[in-house]
Amino acid sequence: MYELHFAVPMAGAVLCTLNSRLDSAMVSVLLAHSEAKILFVDHGLLEIARGAFDHLAKTNTKPPILVLISEGDDDPSPTNIVPYEYESFLETGHIEFEIKRPKSEWDPISVNYTSGTTSRPKGVVYSHRGAYLNTIATLFLHGMQSMPVYLWTVPMFHCNGWCLTWGVAAQGGTNICMKNVSPSKIFENIALHNVTHMGGAPTVLNMIVNSSVREQKRISSKVVICTGGSPPPPQILLKMEELGFSVTHLYGLTETYGPGTYCVLKPEWESLPPEEQSKLKARQGTQHLGLQDVDILDPVTMEKVPADGKTMGEVMFRGNTVMSGYFKDSKATEEAFKGGWFHSGDLAVKHPDGYIEVTDRLKDIIISGGENISTIQVETVLYSHPAVLEAAVVARPDNHWGQTPCAFVKLKEGFDIDAQELILFCRGHLPHYMAPKTVIFEELPRTSTGKIQKYILREKAKALGSLS
Repeated sequence: MYELHFAVPMAGAVLCTLNSRLDSAMVSVLLAHSEAKILFVDHGLLEIARGAFDHLAKTNTKPPILVLISEGDDDPSPTNIVPYEYESFLETGHIEFEIKRPKSEWDPISVNYTSGTTSRPKGVVYSHRGAYLNTIATLFLHGMQSMPVYLWTVPMFHCNGWCLTWGVAAQGGTNICMKNVSPSKIFENIALHNVTHMGGAPTVLNMIVNSSVREQKRISSKVVICTGGSPPPPQILLKMEELGFSVTHLYGLTETYGPGTYCVLKPEWESLPPEEQSKLKARQGTQHLGLQDVDILDPVTMEKVPADGKTMGEVMFRGNTVMSGYFKDSKATEEAFKGGWFHSGDLAVKHPDGYIEVTDRLKDIIISGGENISTIQVETVLYSHPAVLEAAVVARPDNHWGQTPCAFVKLKEGFDIDAQELILFCRGHLPHYMAPKTVIFEELPRTSTGKIQKYILREKAKALGSLS
């Protein structure tokens, strides 16, 4: 996939990296929607591709040419379904081939499908210009100088690896790739390859800080790790620093080529207590140098909210590192850019220092007895309990209050507490109306990029009915 990030644009084609965890049915939908001409498939995912082709045959949709990325002699020989093997396919190329450069810098370089946490995935179109600018910006955010050693835990199919597929190469870097992410493999690769930089969703950070002493290895020099996807709990940031990582917090969406803002660390924060530092570092911060503008606006009036750290609005973006639009979906594109800004769907406040802080997704906010409850604020308290490994809060319908907070929690190994204990803990750290009235212990559903699938949890909470 890394090679194809260069080969496909150089051939004048458009790259469309698909999530490796999708099933055959969804792969067939995306192949048909993207009108893909060639499909490169890892040998371990061949059966998924075969299933997708079967789905396409039922709708009389012409399948793409399949190129198999094989591994050893046990892989199938070329057939009518698999006409090419990757390395053999490369041998048919011409060394004197001239790069087909874009006619315009606004030509598409890739289509990235959103994670589909709430609906059918949409194809986000990236331009050559946007990808170039966000690549440069992300290098600055990571503090990447020449010859970095980058450990991949961010999937390359997610926002083209936050554009670092191109960025690491630009800096003459070394890529360390893992098929499966685990704490032991992360520490092992850091020690073996002298990793300087890595990226990962908060779930990866959570995995690292809660790893066993047996899995951990001493980090001889600071590893710069950028995290983004959802606001990381301050407790996780603090523990990461203690383990030898330097954490930079980024924020963005697929529609903003990945990172759009970052939390610039101010020197004066160093004199503050560690807990206070972590709270400040957990904010989404300010725009990066490749973005024209990011601000918090009232989504109805489109007026900017005051920088008081209290008034909520919607995070909105504009500039060259915002998508060109949704592929073959003009209605969704117009809706997303209403009023001349890209609407993120995230609620946030703006602090007096200009830093923004996401408080919730618009669809996640809980309204209980007329009061707005930030699920992120409740989750942060839950994460501070020593027994909690993961937590997600959603609205449960209530006949009296309208909605009440319902927490889904996964406990750390060796801990056994009941729901009432957690509820009382939250009441000791939050106003009573904000504390969960329901706690359910179970595994949390996630997308392949580490985002908790709250729409699944909302359905579960809805099925519980009213408490009152």
